Amino acid sequence: MRYEGNIFRPFSEANSYLLQCTIGCSHNQCTFCGMYKDKKYRIRSLEDIKTDISMAKQHYVDVEKVFLCDGDALAIDTEILLEILYELRQAFPSLRHVGTYAGPRSILDKEMTELTALRAAGLGKAYLGVETGDDELLRTVKKGVTADEMLLAGQRLIQAGINLSAMVLLGLAGPGEPSHRHALATAKICNEMKPHYLAALTVTPVPNTVLYRQVRDGKFTVLNPFETLEEMKIMLENLEVRGLKFVGAHASNYLPLSGTLPEDQMKMINIIDHVLTTRDSNLLRHENMRGL
Repeated sequence: MRYEGNIFRPFSEANSYLLQCTIGCSHNQCTFCGMYKDKKYRIRSLEDIKTDISMAKQHYVDVEKVFLCDGDALAIDTEILLEILYELRQAFPSLRHVGTYAGPRSILDKEMTELTALRAAGLGKAYLGVETGDDELLRTVKKGVTADEMLLAGQRLIQAGINLSAMVLLGLAGPGEPSHRHALATAKICNEMKPHYLAALTVTPVPNTVLYRQVRDGKFTVLNPFETLEEMKIMLENLEVRGLKFVGAHASNYLPLSGTLPEDQMKMINIIDHVLTTRDSNLLRHENMRGL
């Protein structure tokens, strides 16, 4: 299959056919993200995308899951997206899942009728980088929207019937009071947004990002593993979304935890408490085993 640049996709899309619809990310200004710094954003031609689908049909014959790359396929004009989804359905009779990263601004730029049409055409899941519910922190990391706008973006996806996987970043605010405020605000926005999945990742400074330079210059302090767990605990203690699938098993996390709320809520909190009490680093994922 043809693909320009490095491949990025959610870990839950590991078995999906990756169809590159855009090159890079339409926003690409977040201070912590180094995923698309080597790409200039553009939308691929529909002809090229259709050719790729045809090539995939010849190679795979049939697939059940497709993920639309790169960073924000939802930024594509709705009529083009509908045609892409139609081509996918025609090519793969067993297709049951199409997912994409979705930027909050791209969601807000579409009418509800467009989002519901995309859902009806087969777009079943969107991954939204919420990162935090702290308005000031969203500005600091240059997310491009306010907390109210981020909340509305998530709510619009859910209203359209699209399965929402929200992603938040542990450690994004640094240590101390900002960490506590970030954890509470993030739990609050998730309670109001009510995503189907909540994926917690841990901030990992990567080269060629603003955050990496801030760490290097002593302007930002990365949380230690136990401070990260304290932040995760505060979030878990304050989440109130029934049926929420909490996914904390990402490779960036020091302590892989996953479960359904509220059934598994106390179990996960108790596991964190045990690690925080013992301060046993052997219970944590080794630094060499962490990654993005």
